[in-house]
Amino acid sequence: MAAFEYTALDERGRQKKGVLEGDSPRQVRTQLRDKGWVPLEVERAAEQKKSNGWLRQPTISVSELAMVTRQLSTLVASSMPLEECLRAVAEQNESRRLRSMFMAIRAKVLEGYSLAKAFGEYPRAFDNQYCATIDAGEHSGKLDLVLSRLADYVEDQEETRRKLQMAATYPVILTVIAVGIVVFLLNNVVPRILDVFTSSGQILPPATLALIAVTDFFQSYWIHVVVGMVLSGVTFHHWNRDIKRRRLTHLLYLRIPFIRSLIRGFSTSRFASTVAMLASSGVPLVEAMRIAGSVINNLPIRYAVADATRKVSEGGTMSRALKETGYFPPMMIHMIASGESSGNLEDMLARTARTQEQALKDVISTVVGLLEPLMLILMGLIVMIILLAVVLPLTQMNTMV
Repeated sequence: MAAFEYTALDERGRQKKGVLEGDSPRQVRTQLRDKGWVPLEVERAAEQKKSNGWLRQPTISVSELAMVTRQLSTLVASSMPLEECLRAVAEQNESRRLRSMFMAIRAKVLEGYSLAKAFGEYPRAFDNQYCATIDAGEHSGKLDLVLSRLADYVEDQEETRRKLQMAATYPVILTVIAVGIVVFLLNNVVPRILDVFTSSGQILPPATLALIAVTDFFQSYWIHVVVGMVLSGVTFHHWNRDIKRRRLTHLLYLRIPFIRSLIRGFSTSRFASTVAMLASSGVPLVEAMRIAGSVINNLPIRYAVADATRKVSEGGTMSRALKETGYFPPMMIHMIASGESSGNLEDMLARTARTQEQALKDVISTVVGLLEPLMLILMGLIVMIILLAVVLPLTQMNTMV
């Protein structure tokens, strides 16, 4: 049986949407008619076509992924049959998209697919790392434990992402406020005051002349500035579409002090967490490193991890291979080396992951703590320069009197 999304009219003529299981769209229409409903549209769940005919795969947000993984983990741990767990996850989610997706996954499982393969049918929602972890859980017979670890991992990643967003929010708000204040002053306040000075015929200070030039420029060419910013953004996006040029951009990021710390902290933390979770779930170390490396966004670090993975597959140690990349902190290297020498690598990887996550939180706190006063100082300097450019001519007029 497969899952089908339907749109129908009930006995009162109200439009209803939902998901039903059936062998074919025709059988689903029959089920709807047996209920007294008029079927309007029936199509296979989670496989909707765009107007241009291309197949559109459903997506899922990180917060939604964390939620459904935790739900599935709890249900599987209660010893419910897997197909019933998937049905329960579908039914208790209000999102029609999620209900449709999990009913379709349930249909795949009923057809004989493994859970990992059923999830793998939706790569835009469940990536290779997610499916590999579930596959390891199915083969080891510890799916409930693996799902619990996977739920913890996804929730930790969601928390880290949320903290990064919160860390970026305050500087962005300050920047918007600063730009708003400057634009208001340059367009409404400064021109009126400067008109008085220019009409008086007095010799103006260099700061005031510069402010007049800036004000005239933005009043005359503001549309050109906006278009230039948009074109710059489009050009930058087009530049980064080529993987070689994107690698150069990512290398540049790694040379900027504060950004370098954030990128390295986030990349090493995510790598350590992913390897620890996959290895503890039964995924071979080399495969765990390969998958963990693929989820790193920064290309130079990703390629360095891929090279380290190759060295481990050829018989090298993980600690030495990661050390040679130059991107991983010494503490992490020493902890992994200790785990290798003691034969307790999985446990040490888990400790390393926790250490790196805490280090990332410290980096975020430090960067945010520095950004706030720097932004305030920058705002103060801009406003002070504008005020000086206005006050200096007034001072000259007073001395002349």
